[in-house]
Amino acid sequence: MYADRQRLGGRTAFITGAARGIGYCTAEALAEAGARVILSGLDEALLDEAAGILRGKGHDVSSKVLDVTDSGACTETAAQMNRDVGSIDILIANAGIAWADTRAEDLDDAAWARVMDVNLNGAFWSCRAFGRHMLERRKGSIVTVGSMSGFISNKPQCQVHYNASKAGLHHLTRSLAGEWADRGVRVNCVAPTYVNTVMSNVTAKDPEYFNRWMEGTPMKRMVEPEEVASVNLFLASDASSAMTGSIVLVDAGYTIW
Repeated sequence: MYADRQRLGGRTAFITGAARGIGYCTAEALAEAGARVILSGLDEALLDEAAGILRGKGHDVSSKVLDVTDSGACTETAAQMNRDVGSIDILIANAGIAWADTRAEDLDDAAWARVMDVNLNGAFWSCRAFGRHMLERRKGSIVTVGSMSGFISNKPQCQVHYNASKAGLHHLTRSLAGEWADRGVRVNCVAPTYVNTVMSNVTAKDPEYFNRWMEGTPMKRMVEPEEVASVNLFLASDASSAMTGSIVLVDAGYTIW
């Protein structure tokens, strides 16, 4: 009974930012649970490579180029997927970017706007586009990928734009969950700490950053993308059927101090 609640046979999932890192691992987790998975992102070559690897493991996987900052493209893609592929039952709104360590007083408008456009606007465009079709069917599960940075202000790096975007994403998740709960669509969020991915490792290579991060982490390690993907699978599946509007920390204990 309980194992069955995490099985996704007969369901289709669309994942943004899925060519690598958390998105890719989430695709693999959902595919292993029986879902048909559509990877999306900006880089067609990376998407094709990722999809090919997963198909080589016997999974039902395809890919679609999508820029989540283009609201029209999100709307068109959601309509196309629901028309041509069948109902999209699960959306993982994973696409996100970080930015170089920049003090707030030195942060230019373009950098602020770019981070907000991907991390917050892009998540909303995706949720709105796919959520409309879920609401019509009165069934669906959406998982956004936030960050512990939506709860705390990181140190030693200065990243007011990233922190603000993730805090906004958390409240977007709660707000959508409240609007859609009685219409059959659940919206939850996973909030990781520093994850062992290409994006985090650019900064983690500097011991000034890494040592400070580990000092503040009770488990004294970064989190692996597979560990975040496991939580995404839980939130996407019926195992979390009574949860909506939840922000689930996967932070190796970082925020308990």
